[in-house]
Amino acid sequence: MMSDHDIHFFREGTHTRLYDKLGCQLNEEGASFGVWAPNADAVSVIGDWNGWNPRAQLLQPRPDGSGIWQGNIAGVARGHAYKYRIVSRNGSFVADKSDPFAFHAELAPATGSRVWTLDYDWGDAHWMAGRATKNALDAPMSVYEVHLGSWRRKDGHVAGYRELAHWLADYVVEMGFTHVELMPVTEHPFYGSWGYQTTGYFAPTSRYGTPQDFMYFVDHLHQRGIGVLLDWVPSHFPTDAHGLALFDGTHLYEHADPRQGFHPEWSSAIFNYGRNEVRSFLASSGLFWLDKYHVDGLRVDAVASMLYLDYARKQGEWIPNRDGGRENLEAVEFLRRLNEATYRDYPDTVTIAEESTAWPMVSRPTSMGGLGFGMKWNMGWMHDTLEYMKEDPIHRRYHHHRLTFSLVYAFNENFILPLSHDEVVHGKGSLIGKMPGDEWQQFANLRALYGLMCAHPGKKLLFMGGEFGQRREWTHEGELEWWVAELPGHSGVRRFVADLNRLYRAEPALYQLDFSPGGFEWIESNDALRSVIVFLRRPRDDGAVLLVACNLTPVPRTNYVVGVPYGGLWREVLNSDATLYGGGGWGNLGGVQAAPVPAGGKPWSLNLTLPALSTLVLRHADNDEEV
Repeated sequence: MMSDHDIHFFREGTHTRLYDKLGCQLNEEGASFGVWAPNADAVSVIGDWNGWNPRAQLLQPRPDGSGIWQGNIAGVARGHAYKYRIVSRNGSFVADKSDPFAFHAELAPATGSRVWTLDYDWGDAHWMAGRATKNALDAPMSVYEVHLGSWRRKDGHVAGYRELAHWLADYVVEMGFTHVELMPVTEHPFYGSWGYQTTGYFAPTSRYGTPQDFMYFVDHLHQRGIGVLLDWVPSHFPTDAHGLALFDGTHLYEHADPRQGFHPEWSSAIFNYGRNEVRSFLASSGLFWLDKYHVDGLRVDAVASMLYLDYARKQGEWIPNRDGGRENLEAVEFLRRLNEATYRDYPDTVTIAEESTAWPMVSRPTSMGGLGFGMKWNMGWMHDTLEYMKEDPIHRRYHHHRLTFSLVYAFNENFILPLSHDEVVHGKGSLIGKMPGDEWQQFANLRALYGLMCAHPGKKLLFMGGEFGQRREWTHEGELEWWVAELPGHSGVRRFVADLNRLYRAEPALYQLDFSPGGFEWIESNDALRSVIVFLRRPRDDGAVLLVACNLTPVPRTNYVVGVPYGGLWREVLNSDATLYGGGGWGNLGGVQAAPVPAGGKPWSLNLTLPALSTLVLRHADNDEEV
């Protein structure tokens, strides 16, 4: 039950633990129920135990004007299905609503909530004690983005959380990823929304099992040394009759004016971030997954749609803010408070913004005027790089800026480089399908892209299927084309990605200074004619420096001279053209000795062979080493 203090923080918009107070809470006699419906005339709980009788068990409004209806009901047991029967004050609206704070839901297409508890014996103490180092800004983060329902299936049917836990953990360890990011597992009525049309903000979808099954999933991945990030959607919600829309017959969670409350792209409702109780609801949802499910971070979906009042709207279809601008000031304030609460209570986790505009300081502290996120997806890098890679190599010289422009702003934010699900759906084709040329060139291009991505400043994210070059565009129906992964070319890409991840985790130069200009230096950025770029990556201290060279034409470049800051041996530690990966086998015979010949403003130089459509990584070794 809600205390007076709870009510104060709820109405203030700062309550972050509503899931312990509202919804259905089992007790010795049955359960207590609490639901926010300030404009209701009557609220009752209907469920399995009372024959879904709307007159059997009425809740009572609190006398404090908070709009919360509550009551204790006997005979309620774990597993019972239930809803709230809500009658509006004018009597014209009667609806059966699922519980906004339910921990579990009936299996779709059923829409009821289920009485449940969140008891679980966790075994991930070791991970939790040390995860701050795994989620730190100077740690390696290579994320595998997964849609659980279509990653791998069992005999053609959707697998459960527990089975997926073992399959996924084995695969992620084999491939060398550090984290998985789950497309939303919050309960959603329409499977084809991929989880982005959320109705259950406190319930993992029952399509894959119970809350305890999902806890087991997170627990098992943690025990295997894998972080778990959750895609979370506070930007909009569906208008299904059992959900949040018109909850008590009024626009309670959403804006009433469609110019503010209706999302034209997704035909969904937009939260009213100016309403304190809504902010408490959303903040409680975000922190809930960190608290009860040990999730390591939240990827916040569609942040741009929250920040701008005119997002996806034409002139006259939006309402300016109080200053006449297009910024959604209430949403900005909510995001800042959300991030403050997250890093206050769970400083060893991370919040990540999917933000596609040039909004400043997304990943800077609120004390500096930023939004307070830990990281931000680099959508500019993703789009520019993919547009460049789609070009026939003969034309790439005219688009060289797309390859280099990201370094102009690379350190303005704490960036993650995504190659996400959005790029392989809705007719966009697969990643391998975007690559030009014949089959050999397509695979070579893809390996070169992945090598560049690994070496470029920023953390990494790759959507499932990309790691073996699936040719079919992703669909949520069915599973990945696993048989393809064993074919020539595809198996080489898979092996290359695994080796990339191992190299990435082994070389501090590739991650320690991701967000500092001190970790990056151009050696050659202007060779548009030959479509070659060369740069250095440096670690924080006196560790080994890496030289990265990309040749993005199908013509090998021999005797390619680049300047380097140090003499001695530069050992070739990665070559995307290696025959092991399906390449042509061109390279530098394991390494190159620097010559005392200045080049490009550096005191030493390397004479390199750059294979066709390749990325090379060379590691500066001790002077006494030999090739």
